[in-house]
Amino acid sequence: MTTPAHAGRMLFVNMPVADVERSKAFFARLGFSFNPMFTDESAACMQVGEQASVMLLSHEKFAQFAKLPMADPTTHTLALYCFSVSTREEVDTVADAALAGGGSEADGPEDHGFMYSRSFFDLDGHGWQVMWMDPSSTSDGATS
Repeated sequence: MTTPAHAGRMLFVNMPVADVERSKAFFARLGFSFNPMFTDESAACMQVGEQASVMLLSHEKFAQFAKLPMADPTTHTLALYCFSVSTREEVDTVADAALAGGGSEADGPEDHGFMYSRSFFDLDGHGWQVMWMDPSSTSDGATS
């Protein structure tokens, strides 16, 4: 068996936030942890999965990497961020924590039987979706 070309890859998504500490507190309420090796006053490395992280960067730090003007996430959508959780109930727990922490609801719950999700905007206006998918509904990583 050959190793896929993407084996061992890590994903880092860079996201501008108005206040790194405020964003860290918000996402900690949702159950995320942070890698201290890549976290300081201008950046926080939020661990989303074993090989995936979101870098919450101050506007100044983000501007050092971006070559184009930064868009306002409350008026423009450049990306939507989705992460999975282990149970259907955890979708509600995480989404409710986001709303209690100052986020706002983007859409009502979406229930497709084999998949359940809720969407919210974080403190900066970035769109997030938390979803659960029934493991018995997938084969080889694709829905049937």
